[in-house]
Amino acid sequence: MIRPVLEITRLQVSYAGNLALDLSSLTVAAGEMVGVVGANGAGKSTLVNAVAGWSRGMPRVAGEICLDGACINARAAHQRVRAGVVLVPEGRVAFGQMSVEDNLSTAFAAPSGQGRRVYSRNEIYALFPRLKERCRHLGRHLSGGERQMLGIGRALMMGPRALLLDEPSIGLAPKMVAQVLETLRALARTGLAILLVEQNVRAAIDVVDRLVLLERGRKVLEGPALEVGDDPRIAEAYLGATVA
Repeated sequence: MIRPVLEITRLQVSYAGNLALDLSSLTVAAGEMVGVVGANGAGKSTLVNAVAGWSRGMPRVAGEICLDGACINARAAHQRVRAGVVLVPEGRVAFGQMSVEDNLSTAFAAPSGQGRRVYSRNEIYALFPRLKERCRHLGRHLSGGERQMLGIGRALMMGPRALLLDEPSIGLAPKMVAQVLETLRALARTGLAILLVEQNVRAAIDVVDRLVLLERGRKVLEGPALEVGDDPRIAEAYLGATVA
């Protein structure tokens, strides 16, 4: 049996004694794109932040997070990045006072090998031609979609084994949402393990392999995306469908 790239077991995250996430298990294999959906406050961002070892607060984290079979619980956020766990956070994904080119130049370059592909700046420009066109523009002058492309590009230059994304579609026009998510789908086809947190269920369900529904910090549904999309809990609450 092939071991998943990312394995999460009995993960619990608490803030000031309040349990924000209680996840029994979740895996992401090489070449797989797993979507995590749910309402605001369901624990989606808490999940990817815990895996990345980063948080705005001071959470208490219990459970086990493994990358390629090695437990990374005790590692700091920067050590997890060097190991291959790379998060593209919601919102601020670019340095506003730096050009696109300089933003990409500041990305930590991981060593290649061990299943890690480190993208060059030219490869990022090939993946996102719009960034090439805007290479001299400051980060603060980019559109929301361009900033999201830049954030993903910076992450790819760090050679991720597991790429985590927190709400990449927020604030983007529908056409840009489709472009960003289809690019992520293409990256998964190259063998990259992707964990996508997304509130836009309708967009996510078209590109992910598996869908996980969180409610109040707990997993209540998981399965192949197209099958899970027919479940009343998804269809009525997130897709606007009426289930007989």
